[in-house]
Amino acid sequence: MLLLEAHAELGGATTSVKPFPEYEANLSRYYYLVSLLPDQIVADLGIHFKTLGRAVASYTPYHRDGKDDGLLVSTDWDEATADSFRRVSGSDQEGKAWREFYGEIAELARRFAPSMLQPLKSAAELKSEMGLPEVLRDLMEVPIGEVIRDRFSDDLVRGVVLTDALIGAFVSADDMQANRCFLYHLIGNGDGQWRVPQGGMGALVRELHRVATARGVEIKTRSKVAALESGPTGVRVETESGETYSAKDLLFAAAPQLLARLRGSAVPESLEGSQMKINMLLSRLPRLKSGMDPRIAVAGTFHVNETFSQLEAAYAAARAGEMPQPLPLEMYCHTLTDPTILSADLSGKGFHTLTLFGLHTPAKLFDADPEGAKALAKERAIASLNGYLLDPLESVLAPCRDGSLAIEVKSPLDLEKDISLPRGNIFHRDLDFPFLEGDAGAGDPPLWGAETDDPHIYLAGAGARRGGGVSGIAGHNAAMALLAAE
Repeated sequence: MLLLEAHAELGGATTSVKPFPEYEANLSRYYYLVSLLPDQIVADLGIHFKTLGRAVASYTPYHRDGKDDGLLVSTDWDEATADSFRRVSGSDQEGKAWREFYGEIAELARRFAPSMLQPLKSAAELKSEMGLPEVLRDLMEVPIGEVIRDRFSDDLVRGVVLTDALIGAFVSADDMQANRCFLYHLIGNGDGQWRVPQGGMGALVRELHRVATARGVEIKTRSKVAALESGPTGVRVETESGETYSAKDLLFAAAPQLLARLRGSAVPESLEGSQMKINMLLSRLPRLKSGMDPRIAVAGTFHVNETFSQLEAAYAAARAGEMPQPLPLEMYCHTLTDPTILSADLSGKGFHTLTLFGLHTPAKLFDADPEGAKALAKERAIASLNGYLLDPLESVLAPCRDGSLAIEVKSPLDLEKDISLPRGNIFHRDLDFPFLEGDAGAGDPPLWGAETDDPHIYLAGAGARRGGGVSGIAGHNAAMALLAAE
């Protein structure tokens, strides 16, 4: 087996780097948390990779009636969470609605997750196997925005729920793409919990490299494919450096749009990427206006200006060609859960990393003036965050030798340039529901969602059906499809 890697190192979106060279801090530059990687794949491959749970699921600061406070959601429901819901909504009803809704989602995740590593099933088959008809109806037939408005009353609580339907998807709450995004985010590994990769995502890449080479896989880096031909007996590829390779089958982990260009086919249109990522190194954590201990507030996902109405307003602004203001953000601190990505010296001094995503920042906002738009997005992100901080972000960012601050911004255009994500779309293309439409099953041989119109080419990346993101599911299913065709 031969693996061709376009870049000088393996990993793509999962690489860990030192973006601020004077500091021993290894950040996952493009990716951040793990939910979708099934334990079964980790066990089957025999990789030594561990993820760490977070006691805090999320914290959302807000300002109401002249007071600063925040909605705390613990991973396991507790009295602090219940009291937090009472303060934001004025009763126990919203907390009760939350527990009922996510209890239903948790049960669906438990039943649904195993199917992601099985042949594709029809919607009818899945509904029959899953049970939970009302839950499936809400997630797969009714716009998630409508479901959220029906199940919850408070604008802030509604927004926290909606965020899982929007990361990576530039859509309104009432677009069914949001439903698909929500489903992928919530069924990961059977529990939907977003966990911290111990040692950063680079630890996973190193383990995959170890296991692959131990099994005889030949790896060639700096081998970007420039041309691809296929015929009755197999495929032939040529790299930019002029090397050629032939094989019976090809598992293609890059975007299907790139595959189409290499094959001279029509390139399918798809949604733009819509997330701006900011990586930061702090000399200390900032204090919050709400008074919440920052070690709790940013240990989970920290939501900023993400009420339901704010998210919809930001989408409308971006669709009209304007950078949203206030910019909706979510952020978390890797090092509160896993300090190993920092040197012992930095960790001892109280340094921390922050990873921030700006929502509804589609690629088109950066086309005319990429650097100017990035500067504006960064400015609005900092202003959005500072609205809830006692210590302005600029006062806690680590200083660099050149006088700059330890903050790095990556726009959708950067994601396209650096790691070939089409228009910065982390899903490569529009998401499909992870089942076959209609009543027909997968057939014989079964379909795995990796197949293309060429019997020797399989999609093994996020653009496969059930690809979704950094999960390993697409690669597993491409391998199974190939074996089924043998």
